[in-house]
Amino acid sequence: MNKLLTILFIFLLLVNSVLGRDKKGKEEEKSTKIDTLIKTYDFPQIDIIGRSPSLINRIPGSAKFISSSLLTQTQPLSGNEIFRKVTGINVVDEEGIGLRINIGIRGLDPDRSRTVLMLEDGIPISLAPYGEPEMYYTPAIDRMKSIEILKGSGSILFGPQTIGGVINYITDDPPADQRISLNFTAGEKGYFLGKASYGTTFENIGVNFNFLHKQADKIGVTNFDVNDITAKVKFQLGDKSRVGIKFSAYDEISNSTYIGITQTMYNKGEYFTIIAPYDQLDIRRYSASLTHDYFFSENAYLRTTLFGYTTKRNWLRQDFSRSPVSNGTGVIFGDTTVINGAIYMRNSTGNRNRQFDVAGIEPRVFISYFLGDIKNDLEGGVRFLYERAFEQRVDGRKADALSGDLREDEVRTGYAASAFVQNRIYLTDKFTVIPGFRMEKFDYERDIFRINFRDTSLTNNNRVFSVIPGIGINYNFNDIYSLFAGVHRGFAPPRIKDAITNGGEALQLEAELSWNYEAGIRANIASLLFLEVTGYMLDFSNQIIPVSESSGGSGTGLVNGGETLHLGFEAGVELAIDKLIDSDYGILIGTNLTVSKSTYNADRFITINGEKVNIKNNKLPYAPEIYLSGTLDVNSPFGLGFHFSGTYIGKQFTDQLNTVEPSPDGEIGKMPAYFILDVTGRYLFSKLNSSVYLSVKNLLDERYIASRRPQGIKVGLPRFLTAGIEVTL
Repeated sequence: MNKLLTILFIFLLLVNSVLGRDKKGKEEEKSTKIDTLIKTYDFPQIDIIGRSPSLINRIPGSAKFISSSLLTQTQPLSGNEIFRKVTGINVVDEEGIGLRINIGIRGLDPDRSRTVLMLEDGIPISLAPYGEPEMYYTPAIDRMKSIEILKGSGSILFGPQTIGGVINYITDDPPADQRISLNFTAGEKGYFLGKASYGTTFENIGVNFNFLHKQADKIGVTNFDVNDITAKVKFQLGDKSRVGIKFSAYDEISNSTYIGITQTMYNKGEYFTIIAPYDQLDIRRYSASLTHDYFFSENAYLRTTLFGYTTKRNWLRQDFSRSPVSNGTGVIFGDTTVINGAIYMRNSTGNRNRQFDVAGIEPRVFISYFLGDIKNDLEGGVRFLYERAFEQRVDGRKADALSGDLREDEVRTGYAASAFVQNRIYLTDKFTVIPGFRMEKFDYERDIFRINFRDTSLTNNNRVFSVIPGIGINYNFNDIYSLFAGVHRGFAPPRIKDAITNGGEALQLEAELSWNYEAGIRANIASLLFLEVTGYMLDFSNQIIPVSESSGGSGTGLVNGGETLHLGFEAGVELAIDKLIDSDYGILIGTNLTVSKSTYNADRFITINGEKVNIKNNKLPYAPEIYLSGTLDVNSPFGLGFHFSGTYIGKQFTDQLNTVEPSPDGEIGKMPAYFILDVTGRYLFSKLNSSVYLSVKNLLDERYIASRRPQGIKVGLPRFLTAGIEVTL
C-alpha cells in the first residue's frame, strides 16, 4: 500500500509537470505573477507559511502564525509561554527560563524537542539535524519577530524530521527606513535583559543588526549569562537577482544541571535547592547563511541557500550517587533513611565536551504554471548536508574539575541527501489538491578512539533511505469557511549513537516511521472570529523510545519502541469582542484546547523484577490527555493595555508502566495537573514611540512539578515580576 501511494504521487506530479510545459503560452497569460507571489519574502529566506497570517488558508493542515504583536503583548520570559498558546503543543520546563526547549507535538516525547524540526529563518538549528537533533541551543524569543508552526502534510517540504511538525523562528529583516530600537527589562533575582537593534536601507543595500544580553542570579535554581548577536544584510543585484546574508553568534554560561530534587525534598517544600553548585554548561554557537534569489521569469524563480554553523557544548556535571560513597564531599540531600531517597554528592566530575559542525546547500525552485485551464504552483528542490560531531568525556578528580582523565573520545560523521517536491493543483476556484513527496538518504559513521579509559579503534557505518509521500486538500466554501485534510509519512532517522553501539556494532536500527492523518475546518469571519478545529491520528509502525540521559534513561540499549497510536482533537478560537459590540476598546479573547490520547497499541514486553510485563494500551510518558490555554487582551484608546494568559496542563505519566506512586528519587510517578496565570500591563506613549510594561509570571505562585527528568524533580517557575521599557527611534 505504501509503495503504491508513493508511485501514485510521483506519477501525478510528473504527468502534471510534463503536460504543463505544453501550455507555456497560457502560463504567461493566466498564472499569478511571480512578483505578486513573493511579496511576503521581504528578505530572501525560507518560510514555511509566509509573512502574512492570511496565507494559513493555503496550508493543507493545522498551522499557526505567531505575530509580532502577540510577542509584544505577552512580553514572554521564555518561548515556552508562547508555545503553550498553540494547540497540540506540550512544553516541558527544564530550568524555568527556556534555555533548553522541550516540545512534544500531539503526544510525542518532548525530550530535547527531537521529534520537531526546529528552524530559524528556514535553516536547521539543532545540534546535528540527522544524527543528533536535540535542542541544547534554543533561540532567544526576545529577538524574534514572529514564529511559524506547521503540523500537516506540508512538512515534507522541509525535513529530515516530518513526524511532529515544523517550527520556524523568524528574525527581523532590514527595514525600509532607518530604525533604532532599545529594550531594557529588569526583574527579581538579578534578572536583566538589554536589547539594541539598528536597521536601515540605502540604495540597494539593507542591513539589520541586533545585540541581546540576558542574565540572572537565581531564577528558580538557575543562573545564566547570555550574549546573542545577529546581523542580516540584503543586496539587490539587479531586476532578476538578490542576495541575503545572515551572521549570528551566541554565547551562554549557565548552571544548567540534570540533578533534580527528591520526592521527600518536594514534599517538604525544598523546591529551589541548588544541589550541584559547580555544574556549568558553556555553549558557543556561530552560524552563517547566504541565500540567493534568481528570477527566471514572472512565473519562476530559484532560491539557493548555503548555510553552516558550529556549536560547542561543554558541560561540567558533578557526579552523585543514590547511596553512600567513599569519595563523597560530605554534602547530602534528601532522606537518608529511604532507599534511593537521598543524593550523595561525589568529589568528582564528568565533563561532557562536544562540538558539532554542520554545512549544507539547498536550491529550491518555485514555478507557477497552467495545465489546460488548471492553475498549478510547484515548489521543489534538493539539499546536501554534512554534519560531524566530536565528543569527549573527561572525568575530573574534584567536584569542580574542568579537566582530568580522558574516558571517552569519538567522532560521528554523516552525509545526507534529500529531494522534495510539492505541487499545488487548483482544480477549481474552491478546491485545491497538494500532492508531494520527499526522499531522504543518510550515510553515517561512528569512530570510537577511546572508551572506559582504554584506547581503541572501533569503526562502523550504516545507511538510511526512505521515500516520504504526502497529499493534502483545501476546500474553500467561501471567503469565510474552508476545509482541509492531509496524510503524510512521518520520518526521522535514528541517532548515530543509538544506531551504532559503544562496541562498534551496527544495530540496524530502523528509522522512526508513522502515517500521519488530519482533517479540520477553518473559519475567518471579517476579523471578528477565527476558528480552527482539527482531528488527527499518528499511527507509528516504529516509534523510537528515548534512552538518553536527558530523557531519564540509561543512555544505552535498543530503542526500537514498536507501534504506538496518537489520537486527538484540537480547537483554537479567537473572538474580537470590540467588533462585536462596536467598542473603542480593543478586546480579544482566545482559547486553545487539545484533547489527546497516546498509547502503545501493540504487544510490548518489558522486564520488571524478573517478570515480563505487557504495556500494550499504556499511555506514553509525558503525553497529557488535555491541555488548555486562554488569553484576554484589553487595549484602551489612550494607550493602556492588559494581557491575561492562563494555561492548564493535565496529569501526565512519566514511565512506560504508568506508575502512579512517586519513587523516592523523584524520577518516576504521576505528575499532577497544574494551572498557571500570567498578566502583563503595558502603556504606549505613541508620540514618543515608546512603551513601558509590567509583567507577572505565575501570578498565583503555583507550585507544580514541571518534570521528573532527567534525574529528579524540576519545579516550575515561581511567581516572577519584571518591568521594562521599549524605545524606537
